[in-house]
Amino acid sequence: MDPLKQSLEQLPGATPARCELLARLDIHTIGDLLYHFPRAYEDLSDLRRIVDLTENQPQTVRGEIVEIDSRETSNGKTIVSVILSDDGEHVVEGVWFNQPYAARRFRYGQHVSFSGKPRWYRDRWQMASPRVQTLDADTPATPGVVPVYPLTEDLRPETLRRLIHTALERFAESLPDSLPLSLKDKHGWPDLTQALRQVHAPESVGSALRARDRFVYEEFLILQLALALRRRELRDRQAAPVLPVSDKIDARIRALFPFPLTADQNRAINDICRDMASPRPMQRLVQADVGAGKTAIAVYAMLLTVARQHQAVLMAPTEVLARQHARTLDRYLSQSRVRRLLLTGGQTARERREALAALKAGEIDLVVGTQALVQEGVEFARLGLVVIDEQHKFGVHQRSRVRQLGAEPHYLILTATPIPRTVALTVFGDLDVSLVRELPPGRQPVKSRWLRDHQRDWLYERLRAALGEGRQAYFVCPLVEDSSVSNLRSAVRVHRELADGPFRDFRVGLLHGQQDEEIKAETMRLFALKEIDLLVCTTVIEVGIDVPNATWIIVEHAERFGLSQLHQLRGRVSRGSTPGYCYLFADPPTTQGSERLQVFLRTTDGFTLAEEDARLRGSGELFGAKQHGAGELWALGMASRSLLEQARQDAFGLVLHDPRLQAPELALLRARVLEKYGSTLELAEVG
Repeated sequence: MDPLKQSLEQLPGATPARCELLARLDIHTIGDLLYHFPRAYEDLSDLRRIVDLTENQPQTVRGEIVEIDSRETSNGKTIVSVILSDDGEHVVEGVWFNQPYAARRFRYGQHVSFSGKPRWYRDRWQMASPRVQTLDADTPATPGVVPVYPLTEDLRPETLRRLIHTALERFAESLPDSLPLSLKDKHGWPDLTQALRQVHAPESVGSALRARDRFVYEEFLILQLALALRRRELRDRQAAPVLPVSDKIDARIRALFPFPLTADQNRAINDICRDMASPRPMQRLVQADVGAGKTAIAVYAMLLTVARQHQAVLMAPTEVLARQHARTLDRYLSQSRVRRLLLTGGQTARERREALAALKAGEIDLVVGTQALVQEGVEFARLGLVVIDEQHKFGVHQRSRVRQLGAEPHYLILTATPIPRTVALTVFGDLDVSLVRELPPGRQPVKSRWLRDHQRDWLYERLRAALGEGRQAYFVCPLVEDSSVSNLRSAVRVHRELADGPFRDFRVGLLHGQQDEEIKAETMRLFALKEIDLLVCTTVIEVGIDVPNATWIIVEHAERFGLSQLHQLRGRVSRGSTPGYCYLFADPPTTQGSERLQVFLRTTDGFTLAEEDARLRGSGELFGAKQHGAGELWALGMASRSLLEQARQDAFGLVLHDPRLQAPELALLRARVLEKYGSTLELAEVG
């Protein structure tokens, strides 16, 4: 049996109570335990005499406890003070605040070490809550690097370290190493046993991080191999319809647009035309900045498909967005003979039955819908193109469901959410990418400002004046309704306060994701018709909503949103010829939160904001693995772009030279790829 899959219960010291604590951390097997990597390392190797300490640097001192004191302050809090001396003259004070039990760990005359960052306070050195080690015969002469693990309540770090040490001693030498020798030699990676020992019991911080990078690289290599195999299978083993563009078709399509296309739009269209002229299924992502015109690119691709006597599908993540796309297409195609259909989950059984029959008979050229399009019973006569809008939230796993639509079409994925490069290479790693950054000429800038709560009356007065002049506005809240565990202002509460208070003379609407689709669609229709002045909403308006007369957006509790999400919300205004205004009410509790808001105010480029968000928050936090389709990619938050691109280059190189990974040295790696991604990425040919 694979040692990594053995139950923790077989490990000495893993009592039922400890196993229960470990289960809270999703640790159930020996493999889970060994791959529970430290979140940080403390370098305690700088051992000094007390007289040689320097301020605010991690250092370790050793000595004898000469004084122990525990006292209560006037406000009822406890301070424990332990004095350590190494020469009978110089001392360092260890201080624990509000931890009365800390005093019980010490006794007079005991020899211990304190590790921490000292500061000079009242004529002596002091360390707040230092790391303590009892000195005995087994204590190393010089303390080293201590791993700091993610923990759960009641699980002591010493207990976790002992269990990991036991697992290493018992199993490390017998673990199968799936990384082939050729790649270990190429990059100088340590073997599996050595890497695990350096991660959990490192000689230095540098050796620990190098070992951890080996596992991050390996995790990405496995994903990139799966994506490379999927790409090879789709490209080389399946034939899509050949849909070439001609000068005549190009001219007819461009005549339908009431504006000239930008250079970036034309480059993306050229990429798409080249892909669709090939029998290999197009797998392309158009990643556009907010307002850069991705919809026009999709319309071009769909009309090319229809011109070549095939059907095109446009899938949107919500019914609100699907209906908006349908209205946009109606506007573009009002003078054309393209037969169109809107298919959503809210239609009656009879309407759906008639629509499905028309699709199957080839009587519909272009269909817009939601995920209802991939439900059972949907068949096409000559499907040529599937356009998936804003499906980045579903990732590579769920995109495979679209193949249920029938014959292998071309695929065009759209997103107006700029994505950090590290995430794009994972969630979209099987796609070719076209970037669209250039905004159409005449697009007005949005003025952004961060406000505090005491400026609310000032803002409301300005907003009433704008609404009185015929403008419209969004007011975005993070929650639908008030919560007992949060004091955040919800959309329902804000709608009531504004409609009954400062905006009682205006028409105030409410829109959120918990409403019925019919209510949401009707609310957006009224807003688009200027029959609602102020729309209080949640992030349901984040993508795709296009109301040119809406020039104001106010975001409540803006510190709760990521930079890319704030950028999306800001993109809902200034979509016409009038400048827009974006106001953020925010009170970030950390300096990092304030830094993020300052970045947002300085920058209007979505791609720059996406990279900044990844830097400040971490890629893993931006795209939670299970929610967004990156599998168990724990490594995403630890990855550097160069490490990820290295893994991608190696993976695609391996598949190019060995399309089914049949070389003996790749057997274990191939098995891990299939175990992890074989079913979700449909790697049938490899399996």
